[in-house]
Amino acid sequence: MTVSDRQPKPPFPEQTLEKPGLESDLEPRPRYRARAYKPAGKLEDRTALVTGGDSGIGRAVAVIFAREGADVAIVYLPEEQSDAEETGRAIEKAGRRALLIAGDVTSASFCREAVEETVRELGGLDILVNNAAFQNRQKSLEEIPDEQLEHTFRTNIFAYFHLAKAALAHLGPGSAIINTGSITGLEGNKELIDYSATKGAIHAFTKSLAQNLVERQIRVNCVAPGPVWTPLNPSDNKTPEEVATFGSDTPMKRPAQPEEIAPAFVFFASDADSSYITGEVLTLLGGETAAG
Repeated sequence: MTVSDRQPKPPFPEQTLEKPGLESDLEPRPRYRARAYKPAGKLEDRTALVTGGDSGIGRAVAVIFAREGADVAIVYLPEEQSDAEETGRAIEKAGRRALLIAGDVTSASFCREAVEETVRELGGLDILVNNAAFQNRQKSLEEIPDEQLEHTFRTNIFAYFHLAKAALAHLGPGSAIINTGSITGLEGNKELIDYSATKGAIHAFTKSLAQNLVERQIRVNCVAPGPVWTPLNPSDNKTPEEVATFGSDTPMKRPAQPEEIAPAFVFFASDADSSYITGEVLTLLGGETAAG
């Protein structure tokens, strides 16, 4: 039986979550431990900062980075404390240091403070993972409130700028910035107009920043998944029935589990694996081939 065969498939229980959504409330629980993954010390003694590291893709990335030898700081909203603590325990179980930083990435000053706290407490910064995201589906453009539009952009793209700008004072040759994009940034989504726009901006930001930093030997890449089983979607105005069938329209007939996405971040974080790669948007789409 393959790893893919062992992953949960729809239909899932009918459910919704209150924003921001706790992973501990989601059934089935998203898989992040990547038990089939064989670490090879690719990030030995490196330091990483992962936003949205309490749950979903961010949690899986933080834990797999620790298994590869990195100390990891995670950023999360205060109301996600219980999820963040579980992630912290998993990092420490892998034998690495975990730093939990609660706050809101829509604040430029908090973004700067998170970087400085990481450097101060963990001794440096080698890898920045911009991953925190907000989405809230609406049936039409007219239904998107101004407040939602601004919050989506401040979370999903402004924060990426602020964090990267703050991190650059500490990143040296061989360091990496990895952004989380989305299939929606390539193909759009009729009910995620503002979210899709920010993801398209993230893809362009990745390519532009990569060009800007190539002479400093700092690589910038992006992982753009299709549907992934995380708290983000059950808390974004989907109906319980829609949550139950989430991801069933992919060729693999299911959403990805976070543990299936995280190794792509290791690839981009590892200078040994991707030293000649910058400015790429890597799509992970469960068999879909039409993106872009």
